[in-house]
Formats: sequence, structure tokens, C-alpha cells
Amino acid sequence: MRPVTGFTLVEVVVALAILSLVMLTTITGLRTLANTQGALDRITGRVDQLRTVSSFLRDTLESSVIGSGSTGGLALGGGGRASAYFEITADSLTWKSTILIGESFGGTYLLRVAREDDLLVLRWQEPGPSGEPDQDWREAQERTLVEDVQEFEIAWREDAGDDWRQRWEKGDVAGWVRLQLRSSDRYWPDLVMQVPQ
Repeated sequence: MRPVTGFTLVEVVVALAILSLVMLTTITGLRTLANTQGALDRITGRVDQLRTVSSFLRDTLESSVIGSGSTGGLALGGGGRASAYFEITADSLTWKSTILIGESFGGTYLLRVAREDDLLVLRWQEPGPSGEPDQDWREAQERTLVEDVQEFEIAWREDAGDDWRQRWEKGDVAGWVRLQLRSSDRYWPDLVMQVPQ
């Protein structure tokens, strides 16, 4: 008679323990991979948002020029005071620029970037006859640039070697503008833009 062959109870228990450890390691690795992917998606989204907002602000400021004969306002190639507009307040930056909105709509607009509650909002409107805002900014068209804004500060200086200033008075000339932003408990790199002369 042949002896009965098979696994002993100890061998089965050891095999199940090893299989459980392999499965636990695999599941933990997959969970770590999913968490890493989620973190990478959040970081990539934040970098994309930063790049998009920074590029837009730089491009629209670069398309504005200081008008000759204006007293520190921005103009679009013109020289009259009515064609120039530039203003800084504690929580907003307003300037005149040429923009393209959509595929076939655009032109010369007054643009305003401001903190509104916990949002950084871009608003735009056509300039009035005097070249200044013709309607209340709360009624202007808008687009949210950044959500969950905790800090937003604007500073300016006339020349590269000057100290940054935050108080703006009509007639001041800004050669450089700096925006400081903190959102979602993270600071953005300072956005420093040169205003073309």
C-alpha cells in the first residue's frame, strides 16, 4: 500500500501566511501608487494654473504701453490722457490692454484683477468716453483665475532699483509690478512684470 502524500497542516499555514504577505504588499504598493498619482495630478494642476495665470497677466501687460503725454497711465500706442488708464489699489490692479476673447471677439478693454472674497477674479469692460471705467466693476464680465485665495498683495516701483511701494496716487508711473499670492495654504512665486515704457 502506498503512503498518502500531501501537505501537512503546518505547510499549508506557512503557504497561506506567505501568500497573505505577498497580497498585502501588492495592495499597499497599489494604494501608494494611487496616492502618488493623485498628488502628482494636484501639483501638475497647480503648476498649470500658475503658468496660465502668469502668462496671461504678462501678455496683457506687455500689450500695453505708456502713452507719451499721459501722466503715468497706460495707453495702447496713443498719447492722450483719455487713452491711458492704470491704477493700483490695495486689492486690485487695473489697466488698459488689447485682448482676444474667444475666436472672433476682442479689442481694447479695461482689465481688472482683484481679490474678491477668497477668489482672484479677472473682470473686463470697454472703456468709457473718458478712457476710464464706464460701469461698476461688479457688473462687468468676469472670470475666476484662482480659488481659495488667502493673501493677495500688489506692489509697484518706477525703476528696477527702487523700493517696492503699495500706495498708488494718480500720476504715478509704474515701471514694474509685483503680485504676491497665497492660495490653498501655499505661496505662489512672486509674479514680477515689467510695464513697457
